[in-house]
Amino acid sequence: MAISTNPNFFSDLSLQTISISDLVGNKSLFSKVPEDWHAIVADINNSTEAIGKGNHDQVNLVATGSVIAILNLAYSKNISIPFFFGGDGATMLIPSELLGAAMTALNQHRINTLVNFGFELKIGSLSLKEIHDNKVSLDIAKVKISDVLTIPIVLGEGLQYAEKHIKANFNDANNNTLKIPELLNLEGMECKWDKINPPETHQEVVSLIVVACKGEEPSEIFSKVLKNIDTIYGSLDSRKPISVKRLKLKASLRKMNDEMRTKLGKYDGFYLLKNWFTMTFGKYYLKNTASGKNYLQKLVELTDTLTIDGRINTVITGTPQQRKSLSSCLPHFLKISLGCIDFTGMNFENGCCKPIFEDVFKKIKESFW
Repeated sequence: MAISTNPNFFSDLSLQTISISDLVGNKSLFSKVPEDWHAIVADINNSTEAIGKGNHDQVNLVATGSVIAILNLAYSKNISIPFFFGGDGATMLIPSELLGAAMTALNQHRINTLVNFGFELKIGSLSLKEIHDNKVSLDIAKVKISDVLTIPIVLGEGLQYAEKHIKANFNDANNNTLKIPELLNLEGMECKWDKINPPETHQEVVSLIVVACKGEEPSEIFSKVLKNIDTIYGSLDSRKPISVKRLKLKASLRKMNDEMRTKLGKYDGFYLLKNWFTMTFGKYYLKNTASGKNYLQKLVELTDTLTIDGRINTVITGTPQQRKSLSSCLPHFLKISLGCIDFTGMNFENGCCKPIFEDVFKKIKESFW
């Protein structure tokens, strides 16, 4: 087993307390990830097709399990790691000493996923040395969002490079021999919440992805994009789609069965019965006890609606007028001062961004856990 020269790299990073828009605009506050760390990727193949068949919850559950498996492993070794959740997959950065156990745990999760849901979970790893050797950058910082939430921020295309490389080179046959169920620990994973709609009938939820064009410097671009979002929509808390009053337990048999099969890889009647009683009592506990209400409040505070993994990925609650303000101001300052940028939700015509928010992001009513 290889030993990292700095397994505590992420926990030792300085915790930034400035705004995220200021942080991404200051590259001196970012650190290069050590070459003996590894990018771990788990991604559900053909997830769009699965979601189209009504399996959105299962896709999210499997992706969440990928993160929980590695976090629990890292926690058992007292190692802090950054992760980036993408809905249908996840990317994590880990030191060398976790690599073997991490891939074995993910492989067991991959097998369970295929057996119980029929999804192909592509998994793999790529060392930071290989990423750096291919002249791809990956710089990281961590920032305090609140008293209970700290998130990693990445600049550079390293994670996207690793994801593309791993998905393109995934070979199912290479993973069939490593089956050690005991290494897969998904304790702490829950899937008990109902879907959350936009807060009010006059509001909407906008999903925005921003990617700097190849050869462009993302730091200044991202900083200005985030400043405009802050100006138009307000703080992260004020534009978050989730609130305590909208969190509702949904004790459906299907949800509990899916959670059971993801965590255990099989049917267990006692587990199902225990969870049913827990859910039944949980509704009373959350609504009528101080500790239950405090749990809900912390859950909302821990909800992360902004991910920067070399791209900006964010979900925003606001009004149609705010969306129109955002779609009109972004192309203006980009064209004048920043040049090239790609938007999911925007078109390019003759080298300029053309907003198409109205056509693409009407009222996105996906579920948030």
